[in-house]
Amino acid sequence: MYDWIAICALDDIPRLGARRVARENGLDVAIFRNEADGLFALLDRCPHKGGPLSQGIVLGNSVACPLHNWSIGCDGHAAAPDEGCTPSFRVKLEEGLVYLDAEQLAEHATGQTRPIAGPVSRKTACTH
Repeated sequence: MYDWIAICALDDIPRLGARRVARENGLDVAIFRNEADGLFALLDRCPHKGGPLSQGIVLGNSVACPLHNWSIGCDGHAAAPDEGCTPSFRVKLEEGLVYLDAEQLAEHATGQTRPIAGPVSRKTACTH
């Protein structure tokens, strides 16, 4: 069983867009909303060069990175031919409220950082 924490109302997330959730430790988490009000949550960091996924455009169950248009699926994996992964987070919608798993929010992928300069490895490890 998960310990869910309320983040916002569904209407606080724009369709085909995202809402960033700041964390005490680690990079922000981005919650994405698609055209059918489906939700998915990823670390706000593209596995390619660290771009802010929250600024990308949602297409179905993926988001296009705003820097180089990599498509990152709701599971965090880059679409072929690109390679790499960004951590995903459990998210649920209940009675119009969006929730994240509190334990994941506090502890999951807290060691990842944005690159200062240069490319990020295309073989970025992904832990879910």
